[in-house]
Amino acid sequence: MASKTVRKIITAANAPTPRAPYSQGVQVNNTLYVSGQIGINPESKEIVQGGAVAEADQALKNIGAILEAASTSYDNVVKCTVLLQNINDFAAVNEVYAKYFPNVKPARAAYQVAALPLGANVEIEAIAIVGEIVDA
Repeated sequence: MASKTVRKIITAANAPTPRAPYSQGVQVNNTLYVSGQIGINPESKEIVQGGAVAEADQALKNIGAILEAASTSYDNVVKCTVLLQNINDFAAVNEVYAKYFPNVKPARAAYQVAALPLGANVEIEAIAIVGEIVDA
């Protein structure tokens, strides 16, 4: 008998509400897929001021809220994708990003893109494990 795959939609009250037909996060068994987050303050529903650095910080806070809603953490993130409107922001965004991953460095890709939603400078998505991870 084949095992069943369990899908759970993750919604975090303290992360921005999606403005399009997608979920903040989708957990399949013990893998969490966090949708791309831009630097929207969930209270004001506006992109934070301060450019790529401030936006990256807020995007990562939003990811943290979704991780928490799924009962996991930054330490369980295994892959991120960083989308930048301007690749020249790469070093500055890296400094912010490193603060959120002091213990475990997930696999990552970073790209410059032509445009991001709402004129954002940065968008970050993540894949995380829900549950205990044992390092080899």
